[in-house]
Amino acid sequence: MDSVAKLHWGWPQMNHLLALLCLVAVVYKFTVLLAQRRLALRNVEAFPGPPVHWLFGNLKEFKQDGKDLQRVVKWGQHYPYAFPIWFGPLVCYLNIHHPDYVKTVFTSTEPKDNFAYSFFEPWIGEGLLLSKGQKWFRHRRLLTPGFHYDVLKPYINLMSDSTNTMLDKWERYANSNESFELFERVSLMTLDNILKCAFSDNSNCQTESGINAYIKAVYDLNDLINLRLRTFPYHNDLIFYLSPHGFRFRKACRVAHRHTEDVIRKRREELKEENKLDRIQTKRNLDFLDILLLARDENQQGLLDEDIRAEVDTFMFEGHDTTASGLSFILYSLACNPDHQKLCREEIIHALDGEDTFAWEHLSKIPYTTMCIKESLRLYPPVPGISRITTKPMTFFDGRSLPKGCLIGTSVFGIHRNAAVWENPDEFEPLRFLPENVSRRSPHAFVPFSAGPRNCIGQNFAMNELKVATALILKRYQLIEDPTQEPKLIARTVLRSINGIHIKIRPVDPQG
Repeated sequence: MDSVAKLHWGWPQMNHLLALLCLVAVVYKFTVLLAQRRLALRNVEAFPGPPVHWLFGNLKEFKQDGKDLQRVVKWGQHYPYAFPIWFGPLVCYLNIHHPDYVKTVFTSTEPKDNFAYSFFEPWIGEGLLLSKGQKWFRHRRLLTPGFHYDVLKPYINLMSDSTNTMLDKWERYANSNESFELFERVSLMTLDNILKCAFSDNSNCQTESGINAYIKAVYDLNDLINLRLRTFPYHNDLIFYLSPHGFRFRKACRVAHRHTEDVIRKRREELKEENKLDRIQTKRNLDFLDILLLARDENQQGLLDEDIRAEVDTFMFEGHDTTASGLSFILYSLACNPDHQKLCREEIIHALDGEDTFAWEHLSKIPYTTMCIKESLRLYPPVPGISRITTKPMTFFDGRSLPKGCLIGTSVFGIHRNAAVWENPDEFEPLRFLPENVSRRSPHAFVPFSAGPRNCIGQNFAMNELKVATALILKRYQLIEDPTQEPKLIARTVLRSINGIHIKIRPVDPQG
Protein backbone atom coordinates (compact mmCIF):
# COMPACT_ATOMS: atom_id res chain seq x y z
CA MET A 1 0.00 0.00 0.00
CA ASP A 2 2.85 2.41 0.90
CA SER A 3 4.58 1.69 -2.44
CA VAL A 4 1.34 2.38 -4.33
CA ALA A 5 0.95 5.65 -2.44
CA LYS A 6 4.54 6.62 -3.19
CA LEU A 7 3.96 5.80 -6.86
CA HIS A 8 0.72 7.80 -6.87
CA TRP A 9 2.31 10.81 -5.20
CA GLY A 10 5.30 10.57 -7.55
CA TRP A 11 3.36 11.40 -10.72
CA PRO A 12 3.02 15.17 -10.06
CA GLN A 13 6.72 15.40 -9.34
CA MET A 14 7.49 13.49 -12.55
CA ASN A 15 5.23 15.82 -14.54
CA HIS A 16 6.96 18.83 -13.03
CA LEU A 17 10.35 17.33 -13.88
CA LEU A 18 9.24 16.64 -17.46
CA ALA A 19 7.91 20.19 -17.81
CA LEU A 20 11.17 21.56 -16.43
CA LEU A 21 13.19 19.49 -18.89
CA CYS A 22 11.03 20.70 -21.78
CA LEU A 23 11.48 24.29 -20.62
CA VAL A 24 15.24 23.83 -20.39
CA ALA A 25 15.27 22.30 -23.91
CA VAL A 26 13.23 25.20 -25.32
CA VAL A 27 15.42 27.80 -23.59
CA TYR A 28 18.56 26.02 -24.81
CA LYS A 29 17.25 25.83 -28.38
CA PHE A 30 16.21 29.49 -28.28
CA THR A 31 19.66 30.46 -26.96
CA VAL A 32 21.36 28.49 -29.76
CA LEU A 33 19.15 30.12 -32.41
CA LEU A 34 19.76 33.56 -30.93
CA ALA A 35 23.51 32.97 -31.01
CA GLN A 36 23.19 31.75 -34.61
CA ARG A 37 21.33 34.93 -35.59
CA ARG A 38 23.87 37.17 -33.83
CA LEU A 39 26.70 35.38 -35.65
CA ALA A 40 24.96 35.79 -39.02
CA LEU A 41 24.40 39.50 -38.31
CA ARG A 42 28.04 39.93 -37.33
CA ASN A 43 29.26 38.11 -40.45
CA VAL A 44 27.55 40.59 -42.81
CA GLU A 45 27.82 43.77 -40.73
CA ALA A 46 30.19 45.31 -43.33
CA PHE A 47 27.49 45.00 -45.98
CA PRO A 48 24.44 47.29 -45.68
CA GLY A 49 21.25 46.04 -47.29
CA PRO A 50 17.47 46.46 -47.55
CA PRO A 51 15.36 46.60 -44.35
CA VAL A 52 14.85 43.23 -42.65
CA HIS A 53 11.87 41.94 -40.63
CA TRP A 54 13.09 40.25 -37.42
CA LEU A 55 11.11 37.04 -38.17
CA PHE A 56 10.53 36.90 -41.93
CA GLY A 57 13.74 38.57 -43.05
CA ASN A 58 13.21 39.71 -46.66
CA LEU A 59 10.77 36.93 -47.51
CA LYS A 60 7.77 39.29 -47.54
CA GLU A 61 9.43 41.21 -50.38
CA PHE A 62 9.39 38.13 -52.59
CA LYS A 63 5.78 38.08 -53.66
CA GLN A 64 6.10 35.55 -56.53
CA ASP A 65 4.38 38.10 -58.77
CA GLY A 66 6.84 38.17 -61.67
CA LYS A 67 8.73 41.19 -60.28
CA ASP A 68 10.99 39.59 -57.66
CA LEU A 69 14.09 39.50 -59.86
CA GLN A 70 13.68 43.17 -60.75
CA ARG A 71 13.39 43.97 -57.04
CA VAL A 72 16.79 42.38 -56.47
CA VAL A 73 18.22 44.43 -59.38
CA LYS A 74 16.81 47.63 -57.82
CA TRP A 75 18.31 46.77 -54.44
CA GLY A 76 21.62 46.35 -56.26
CA GLN A 77 21.41 49.96 -57.48
CA HIS A 78 21.27 51.13 -53.85
CA TYR A 79 23.86 48.67 -52.53
CA PRO A 80 26.76 48.34 -55.01
CA TYR A 81 28.64 45.05 -55.30
CA ALA A 82 26.81 43.09 -52.58
CA PHE A 83 24.08 43.14 -49.92
CA PRO A 84 22.56 40.58 -47.51
CA ILE A 85 19.22 38.85 -48.16
CA TRP A 86 17.54 37.07 -45.23
CA PHE A 87 15.36 33.97 -45.63
CA GLY A 88 13.63 34.00 -42.26
CA PRO A 89 15.32 34.94 -38.96
CA LEU A 90 18.45 32.77 -39.31
CA VAL A 91 19.44 32.12 -42.93
CA CYS A 92 21.35 34.96 -44.58
CA TYR A 93 22.98 35.05 -48.02
CA LEU A 94 25.39 37.74 -49.15
CA ASN A 95 23.91 38.51 -52.58
CA ILE A 96 26.65 39.56 -55.01
CA HIS A 97 25.90 41.25 -58.34
CA HIS A 98 29.15 42.69 -59.71
CA PRO A 99 31.90 41.00 -61.80
CA ASP A 100 34.69 42.03 -59.41
CA TYR A 101 32.98 40.19 -56.56
CA VAL A 102 31.98 37.28 -58.78
CA LYS A 103 35.60 36.78 -59.83
CA THR A 104 36.64 36.20 -56.20
CA VAL A 105 33.95 33.55 -55.70
CA PHE A 106 34.11 31.77 -59.07
CA THR A 107 37.90 31.50 -59.24
CA SER A 108 37.79 29.62 -55.92
CA THR A 109 36.77 25.96 -55.56
CA GLU A 110 34.32 26.74 -52.75
CA PRO A 111 31.48 24.18 -52.73
CA LYS A 112 27.80 24.78 -53.38
CA ASP A 113 26.04 25.91 -50.23
CA ASN A 114 24.86 23.38 -47.65
CA PHE A 115 21.43 25.00 -47.23
CA ALA A 116 19.40 25.50 -50.45
CA TYR A 117 21.32 22.88 -52.43
CA SER A 118 20.79 20.33 -49.67
CA PHE A 119 17.09 20.37 -50.60
CA PHE A 120 18.06 18.87 -53.99
CA GLU A 121 20.05 15.97 -52.57
CA PRO A 122 17.15 13.48 -52.14
CA TRP A 123 16.42 14.03 -55.84
CA ILE A 124 19.79 14.29 -57.66
CA GLY A 125 22.17 12.91 -55.03
CA GLU A 126 25.81 13.92 -54.81
CA GLY A 127 26.54 14.33 -58.50
CA LEU A 128 28.77 17.05 -59.95
CA LEU A 129 26.33 19.78 -58.95
CA LEU A 130 26.36 18.96 -55.21
CA SER A 131 29.57 17.05 -54.52
CA LYS A 132 32.68 18.72 -53.14
CA GLY A 133 36.32 18.14 -52.30
CA GLN A 134 38.10 15.05 -53.62
CA LYS A 135 34.85 13.40 -54.71
CA TRP A 136 34.02 16.38 -56.93
CA PHE A 137 37.57 16.48 -58.40
CA ARG A 138 37.50 12.74 -59.16
CA HIS A 139 34.03 12.81 -60.77
CA ARG A 140 34.86 15.93 -62.80
CA ARG A 141 37.98 14.23 -64.14
CA LEU A 142 36.14 10.99 -64.98
CA LEU A 143 33.22 12.77 -66.69
CA THR A 144 35.19 15.33 -68.72
CA PRO A 145 35.81 12.86 -71.63
CA GLY A 146 32.02 12.72 -72.07
CA PHE A 147 32.12 16.28 -73.41
CA HIS A 148 35.07 15.94 -75.76
CA TYR A 149 34.79 17.28 -79.32
CA ASP A 150 34.69 13.71 -80.74
CA VAL A 151 31.73 12.82 -78.49
CA LEU A 152 29.79 16.04 -79.12
CA LYS A 153 30.19 16.08 -82.90
CA PRO A 154 27.72 13.25 -83.78
CA TYR A 155 25.09 14.79 -81.49
CA ILE A 156 24.39 17.58 -84.01
CA ASN A 157 22.38 15.28 -86.32
CA LEU A 158 20.39 13.95 -83.38
CA MET A 159 19.64 17.51 -82.22
CA SER A 160 18.44 18.37 -85.74
CA ASP A 161 16.09 15.36 -85.74
CA SER A 162 14.60 16.25 -82.35
CA THR A 163 14.11 19.89 -83.37
CA ASN A 164 12.40 18.92 -86.65
CA THR A 165 10.06 16.58 -84.76
CA MET A 166 9.03 19.54 -82.59
CA LEU A 167 8.62 21.84 -85.59
CA ASP A 168 6.36 19.35 -87.36
CA LYS A 169 4.06 19.50 -84.33
CA TRP A 170 4.02 23.32 -84.57
CA GLU A 171 2.42 23.22 -88.06
CA ARG A 172 -1.06 23.61 -86.59
CA TYR A 173 -0.12 27.08 -85.25
CA ALA A 174 1.68 28.24 -88.40
CA ASN A 175 -1.38 29.20 -90.42
CA SER A 176 -3.47 30.55 -87.57
CA ASN A 177 -3.14 33.67 -85.50
CA GLU A 178 -3.15 31.58 -82.33
CA SER A 179 -0.36 32.03 -79.79
CA PHE A 180 1.03 29.00 -77.97
CA GLU A 181 3.16 28.30 -74.91
CA LEU A 182 6.80 27.47 -75.62
CA PHE A 183 8.33 26.10 -72.43
CA GLU A 184 6.34 22.88 -72.20
CA ARG A 185 6.91 22.00 -75.87
CA VAL A 186 10.59 22.95 -75.83
CA SER A 187 11.09 20.90 -72.63
CA LEU A 188 9.90 17.78 -74.42
CA MET A 189 12.30 18.48 -77.28
CA THR A 190 15.31 19.06 -75.00
CA LEU A 191 14.44 15.90 -73.03
CA ASP A 192 14.26 14.02 -76.34
CA ASN A 193 17.69 15.46 -77.18
CA ILE A 194 19.34 14.52 -73.90
CA LEU A 195 17.95 10.99 -74.07
CA LYS A 196 19.11 10.49 -77.67
CA CYS A 197 22.50 12.17 -77.33
CA ALA A 198 23.72 11.34 -73.84
CA PHE A 199 21.90 8.03 -73.34
CA SER A 200 21.23 6.71 -76.91
CA ASP A 201 17.60 6.28 -75.87
CA ASN A 202 14.94 6.87 -78.54
CA SER A 203 12.11 7.49 -76.13
CA ASN A 204 9.56 9.05 -78.54
CA CYS A 205 8.67 11.39 -75.68
CA GLN A 206 7.69 14.14 -78.16
CA THR A 207 5.15 12.02 -80.03
CA GLU A 208 3.58 10.03 -77.18
CA SER A 209 0.21 11.31 -75.99
CA GLY A 210 -0.46 12.88 -72.59
CA ILE A 211 1.81 14.75 -70.22
CA ASN A 212 5.31 13.31 -69.85
CA ALA A 213 5.59 11.94 -66.29
CA TYR A 214 9.29 12.77 -65.91
CA ILE A 215 8.89 16.40 -67.01
CA LYS A 216 5.90 16.83 -64.68
CA ALA A 217 7.99 15.40 -61.82
CA VAL A 218 10.82 17.87 -62.60
CA TYR A 219 8.33 20.78 -62.58
CA ASP A 220 6.91 19.62 -59.24
CA LEU A 221 10.33 19.11 -57.67
CA ASN A 222 11.50 22.58 -58.72
CA ASP A 223 8.36 24.22 -57.34
CA LEU A 224 8.49 22.30 -54.07
CA ILE A 225 12.18 23.09 -53.49
CA ASN A 226 11.46 26.78 -54.09
CA LEU A 227 8.49 26.63 -51.71
CA ARG A 228 10.67 24.97 -49.08
CA LEU A 229 13.29 27.71 -49.41
CA ARG A 230 10.64 30.43 -48.91
CA THR A 231 8.84 28.69 -46.00
CA PHE A 232 11.30 28.76 -43.14
CA PRO A 233 9.57 26.08 -40.94
CA TYR A 234 10.17 23.77 -43.93
CA HIS A 235 13.92 24.36 -43.53
CA ASN A 236 13.64 21.67 -40.85
CA ASP A 237 13.87 18.21 -42.42
CA LEU A 238 11.35 16.57 -40.07
CA ILE A 239 8.68 19.27 -40.48
CA PHE A 240 9.00 19.14 -44.28
CA TYR A 241 9.02 15.32 -44.30
CA LEU A 242 5.75 15.17 -42.32
CA SER A 243 4.02 17.86 -44.40
CA PRO A 244 1.79 17.27 -47.47
CA HIS A 245 4.43 19.05 -49.54
CA GLY A 246 7.08 16.64 -48.29
CA PHE A 247 4.84 13.73 -49.36
CA ARG A 248 4.48 15.25 -52.85
CA PHE A 249 8.24 15.79 -53.03
CA ARG A 250 9.00 12.13 -52.24
CA LYS A 251 6.40 10.97 -54.77
CA ALA A 252 7.95 13.14 -57.52
CA CYS A 253 11.44 11.89 -56.55
CA ARG A 254 10.27 8.31 -57.05
CA VAL A 255 9.00 9.14 -60.57
CA ALA A 256 12.29 10.84 -61.50
CA HIS A 257 14.39 8.01 -60.06
CA ARG A 258 12.37 5.33 -61.86
CA HIS A 259 13.03 7.17 -65.12
CA THR A 260 16.80 7.33 -64.65
CA GLU A 261 17.03 3.79 -63.25
CA ASP A 262 15.28 2.54 -66.39
CA VAL A 263 17.83 4.27 -68.61
CA ILE A 264 20.78 2.87 -66.61
CA ARG A 265 19.33 -0.66 -66.44
CA LYS A 266 18.85 -0.85 -70.22
CA ARG A 267 22.40 0.30 -70.85
CA ARG A 268 23.94 -2.13 -68.33
CA GLU A 269 22.23 -5.00 -70.14
CA GLU A 270 23.58 -3.77 -73.47
CA LEU A 271 27.13 -3.36 -72.11
CA LYS A 272 27.11 -6.92 -70.75
CA GLU A 273 26.62 -8.15 -74.29
CA GLU A 274 29.07 -5.66 -75.85
CA ASN A 275 31.79 -5.26 -73.21
CA LYS A 276 34.42 -3.74 -75.51
CA LEU A 277 34.38 -0.08 -76.48
CA ASP A 278 35.35 -0.79 -80.08
CA ARG A 279 32.43 -3.21 -80.45
CA ILE A 280 30.03 -0.58 -79.08
CA GLN A 281 31.41 2.06 -81.43
CA THR A 282 30.84 -0.15 -84.49
CA LYS A 283 27.11 -0.17 -83.61
CA ARG A 284 26.66 3.46 -82.52
CA ASN A 285 28.48 6.52 -81.21
CA LEU A 286 30.02 6.41 -77.75
CA ASP A 287 27.85 8.54 -75.43
CA PHE A 288 27.88 10.10 -71.96
CA LEU A 289 26.37 7.03 -70.28
CA ASP A 290 28.95 4.68 -71.81
CA ILE A 291 31.72 6.88 -70.47
CA LEU A 292 30.02 7.06 -67.07
CA LEU A 293 29.62 3.29 -66.74
CA LEU A 294 33.05 2.41 -68.12
CA ALA A 295 35.10 5.24 -66.51
CA ARG A 296 38.10 4.13 -64.43
CA ASP A 297 40.53 6.20 -62.38
CA GLU A 298 44.30 5.62 -62.06
CA ASN A 299 43.57 2.77 -59.61
CA GLN A 300 41.16 1.16 -62.11
CA GLN A 301 38.25 2.00 -59.81
CA GLY A 302 34.94 2.94 -61.44
CA LEU A 303 32.01 4.89 -60.05
CA LEU A 304 29.72 3.32 -57.46
CA ASP A 305 26.13 2.55 -58.49
CA GLU A 306 24.77 5.38 -56.33
CA ASP A 307 27.27 7.80 -57.91
CA ILE A 308 26.25 6.74 -61.41
CA ARG A 309 22.58 7.33 -60.62
CA ALA A 310 23.40 10.71 -59.08
CA GLU A 311 25.31 11.79 -62.20
CA VAL A 312 22.54 10.55 -64.50
CA ASP A 313 19.86 12.31 -62.40
CA THR A 314 21.94 15.50 -62.40
CA PHE A 315 22.69 15.50 -66.12
CA MET A 316 19.14 14.42 -67.07
CA PHE A 317 17.72 17.39 -65.16
CA GLU A 318 20.39 19.99 -65.92
CA GLY A 319 20.76 18.86 -69.53
CA HIS A 320 17.14 19.40 -70.47
CA ASP A 321 15.55 21.92 -68.08
CA THR A 322 18.17 24.68 -68.28
CA THR A 323 18.38 24.39 -72.08
CA ALA A 324 14.59 24.48 -72.35
CA SER A 325 14.56 27.74 -70.38
CA GLY A 326 17.37 29.20 -72.48
CA LEU A 327 15.82 28.28 -75.85
CA SER A 328 12.30 29.41 -74.88
CA PHE A 329 13.55 32.88 -73.95
CA ILE A 330 15.79 33.05 -77.06
CA LEU A 331 12.72 32.49 -79.25
CA TYR A 332 10.72 35.01 -77.23
CA SER A 333 13.54 37.59 -77.54
CA LEU A 334 13.72 37.14 -81.32
CA ALA A 335 9.92 37.38 -81.59
CA CYS A 336 10.11 40.73 -79.78
CA ASN A 337 12.97 41.94 -82.01
CA PRO A 338 11.97 41.19 -85.63
CA ASP A 339 14.84 43.17 -87.18
CA HIS A 340 17.43 41.04 -85.37
CA GLN A 341 15.39 37.92 -86.18
CA LYS A 342 15.49 38.82 -89.90
CA LEU A 343 19.29 39.22 -89.85
CA CYS A 344 19.65 35.84 -88.11
CA ARG A 345 17.40 34.14 -90.66
CA GLU A 346 19.34 35.55 -93.62
CA GLU A 347 22.60 34.38 -92.05
CA ILE A 348 21.21 30.90 -91.32
CA ILE A 349 19.78 30.40 -94.84
CA HIS A 350 23.12 31.45 -96.32
CA ALA A 351 25.05 29.12 -93.98
CA LEU A 352 22.80 26.10 -94.66
CA ASP A 353 22.93 26.75 -98.43
CA GLY A 354 19.79 24.76 -99.23
CA GLU A 355 20.32 21.94 -96.71
CA ASP A 356 17.45 20.93 -94.40
CA THR A 357 19.54 19.69 -91.49
CA PHE A 358 22.16 21.39 -89.41
CA ALA A 359 25.71 19.96 -89.41
CA TRP A 360 28.83 20.43 -87.25
CA GLU A 361 30.49 22.73 -89.80
CA HIS A 362 27.52 25.12 -89.69
CA LEU A 363 28.13 25.99 -86.01
CA SER A 364 30.91 28.45 -86.85
CA LYS A 365 29.01 30.03 -89.77
CA ILE A 366 26.31 31.84 -87.78
CA PRO A 367 28.16 34.50 -85.71
CA TYR A 368 25.29 37.02 -85.63
CA THR A 369 22.81 34.35 -84.50
CA THR A 370 25.30 33.32 -81.82
CA MET A 371 25.48 36.92 -80.58
CA CYS A 372 21.67 37.03 -80.38
CA ILE A 373 21.67 33.76 -78.41
CA LYS A 374 24.22 35.19 -75.97
CA GLU A 375 22.28 38.43 -75.60
CA SER A 376 19.14 36.48 -74.71
CA LEU A 377 21.15 34.40 -72.21
CA ARG A 378 22.30 37.71 -70.70
CA LEU A 379 18.76 39.07 -70.33
CA TYR A 380 17.23 35.72 -69.35
CA PRO A 381 19.95 33.54 -67.77
CA PRO A 382 18.60 29.94 -67.51
CA VAL A 383 20.10 29.64 -64.01
CA PRO A 384 19.29 33.02 -62.39
CA GLY A 385 21.35 32.41 -59.24
CA ILE A 386 24.17 30.22 -57.91
CA SER A 387 25.18 29.89 -54.27
CA ARG A 388 28.31 28.77 -52.42
CA ILE A 389 29.49 28.45 -48.83
CA THR A 390 32.86 29.73 -47.61
CA THR A 391 35.13 27.03 -46.18
CA LYS A 392 37.71 29.67 -45.22
CA PRO A 393 37.69 33.48 -44.90
CA MET A 394 37.16 35.30 -48.20
CA THR A 395 38.28 38.88 -48.89
CA PHE A 396 36.94 40.88 -51.83
CA PHE A 397 38.76 43.48 -53.94
CA ASP A 398 37.40 46.41 -51.86
CA GLY A 399 38.78 44.98 -48.60
CA ARG A 400 35.49 43.72 -47.16
CA SER A 401 35.56 40.12 -45.94
CA LEU A 402 33.41 37.17 -45.03
CA PRO A 403 34.48 34.58 -42.43
CA LYS A 404 34.31 30.82 -42.85
CA GLY A 405 30.80 29.32 -43.00
CA CYS A 406 29.00 32.17 -44.81
CA LEU A 407 26.46 31.69 -47.60
CA ILE A 408 27.09 33.63 -50.82
CA GLY A 409 24.40 33.99 -53.46
CA THR A 410 25.63 35.02 -56.92
CA SER A 411 22.76 36.76 -58.69
CA VAL A 412 23.47 35.94 -62.32
CA PHE A 413 20.34 37.88 -63.28
CA GLY A 414 21.59 40.84 -61.22
CA ILE A 415 25.07 40.81 -62.81
CA HIS A 416 23.59 40.63 -66.32
CA ARG A 417 21.26 43.58 -65.62
CA ASN A 418 23.75 45.68 -63.64
CA ALA A 419 23.71 49.23 -65.09
CA ALA A 420 27.25 49.82 -63.78
CA VAL A 421 28.45 47.02 -66.06
CA TRP A 422 26.07 47.10 -69.04
CA GLU A 423 24.85 50.20 -70.88
CA ASN A 424 21.04 50.11 -71.29
CA PRO A 425 20.98 46.74 -69.52
CA ASP A 426 17.30 45.98 -70.25
CA GLU A 427 17.67 46.48 -74.01
CA PHE A 428 18.26 43.64 -76.50
CA GLU A 429 21.55 44.63 -78.17
CA PRO A 430 23.44 41.62 -79.64
CA LEU A 431 26.42 43.73 -80.77
CA ARG A 432 27.53 43.77 -77.13
CA PHE A 433 29.05 40.39 -78.04
CA LEU A 434 31.23 41.57 -80.89
CA PRO A 435 34.80 40.45 -80.05
CA GLU A 436 36.03 44.03 -79.59
CA ASN A 437 33.21 44.78 -77.13
CA VAL A 438 33.70 41.54 -75.21
CA SER A 439 37.42 42.28 -74.78
CA ARG A 440 36.60 45.55 -72.97
CA ARG A 441 34.48 43.80 -70.32
CA SER A 442 35.35 41.64 -67.37
CA PRO A 443 35.06 37.93 -68.30
CA HIS A 444 32.88 37.63 -65.18
CA ALA A 445 30.29 40.12 -66.47
CA PHE A 446 28.58 37.36 -68.51
CA VAL A 447 28.28 34.07 -66.62
CA PRO A 448 25.23 32.09 -67.83
CA PHE A 449 27.22 28.86 -67.36
CA SER A 450 29.04 29.99 -64.21
CA ALA A 451 32.85 30.32 -64.51
CA GLY A 452 36.08 29.05 -63.01
CA PRO A 453 36.82 25.47 -61.95
CA ARG A 454 33.16 24.73 -61.08
CA ASN A 455 31.73 26.00 -64.35
CA CYS A 456 29.07 24.03 -66.22
CA ILE A 457 30.70 20.92 -67.68
CA GLY A 458 27.96 20.71 -70.34
CA GLN A 459 28.12 24.30 -71.64
CA ASN A 460 29.44 23.34 -75.10
CA PHE A 461 26.69 20.72 -75.42
CA ALA A 462 24.10 23.36 -74.41
CA MET A 463 25.41 26.06 -76.78
CA ASN A 464 25.49 23.60 -79.68
CA GLU A 465 21.89 22.60 -78.96
CA LEU A 466 20.76 26.23 -78.74
CA LYS A 467 22.42 27.05 -82.08
CA VAL A 468 20.98 24.00 -83.88
CA ALA A 469 17.45 24.54 -82.58
CA THR A 470 17.43 28.32 -83.15
CA ALA A 471 18.75 27.93 -86.70
CA LEU A 472 16.22 25.28 -87.75
CA ILE A 473 13.31 27.13 -86.12
CA LEU A 474 14.15 30.43 -87.84
CA LYS A 475 14.67 28.71 -91.20
CA ARG A 476 11.14 27.33 -91.03
CA TYR A 477 9.07 29.85 -89.05
CA GLN A 478 8.77 33.56 -88.48
CA LEU A 479 8.40 34.25 -84.74
CA ILE A 480 5.83 36.89 -83.72
CA GLU A 481 5.37 38.50 -80.33
CA ASP A 482 2.06 38.17 -78.50
CA PRO A 483 1.83 41.52 -76.66
CA THR A 484 -1.06 40.25 -74.51
CA GLN A 485 1.15 37.55 -72.95
CA GLU A 486 4.26 39.22 -71.58
CA PRO A 487 6.24 36.72 -69.45
CA LYS A 488 6.23 37.23 -65.69
CA LEU A 489 9.69 36.08 -64.68
CA ILE A 490 10.14 33.84 -61.68
CA ALA A 491 13.31 32.33 -60.25
CA ARG A 492 13.05 28.61 -59.75
CA THR A 493 16.08 26.36 -60.14
CA VAL A 494 15.85 27.61 -63.71
CA LEU A 495 14.32 30.84 -64.97
CA ARG A 496 10.64 30.46 -65.74
CA SER A 497 7.53 32.53 -66.29
CA ILE A 498 4.44 32.31 -64.08
CA ASN A 499 2.14 32.69 -67.07
CA GLY A 500 4.28 30.76 -69.56
CA ILE A 501 6.21 32.03 -72.59
CA HIS A 502 3.91 32.65 -75.56
CA ILE A 503 4.60 33.48 -79.22
CA LYS A 504 2.87 33.20 -82.60
CA ILE A 505 4.45 31.73 -85.73
CA ARG A 506 4.10 31.99 -89.49
CA PRO A 507 5.72 29.88 -92.21
CA VAL A 508 8.79 31.49 -93.76
CA ASP A 509 8.28 32.35 -97.40
CA PRO A 510 10.87 30.25 -99.25
CA GLN A 511 11.06 32.94 -101.94
CA GLY A 512 11.36 35.74 -99.33
